[in-house]
Amino acid sequence: MNIVDLHDPTRVDKTPDAIEILFSSGNFVQDDFKISKVELRLYSEQTDEKLGIFSLITSFVETDRGSIEMIYDEGFRGENSLLRVTEFLKSTLGISGLILRSIITLREKLK
Repeated sequence: MNIVDLHDPTRVDKTPDAIEILFSSGNFVQDDFKISKVELRLYSEQTDEKLGIFSLITSFVETDRGSIEMIYDEGFRGENSLLRVTEFLKSTLGISGLILRSIITLREKLK
């Protein structure tokens, strides 16, 4: 089962403009879910002359029971927004929190 947990799923109904892989070894287990991949995906939605590009950054977590894509951040975040978010998550415990949040939501959607 592939779940898109966004108010408007059509926002991610296309190929992302960029992807950062945070985890892809497939050896991690969280609450009986085997995690095979964790990504951040960037979708550039619009450009404002003064504010620049409006970025939608989603998290994508693939497990043995399905995958889920959720909003991580959005807004006028300037240049290299995906890279900055990736570096932040890698330098903190952010990946763990992102996985846990995704598993909780995925479990609820599978009920």
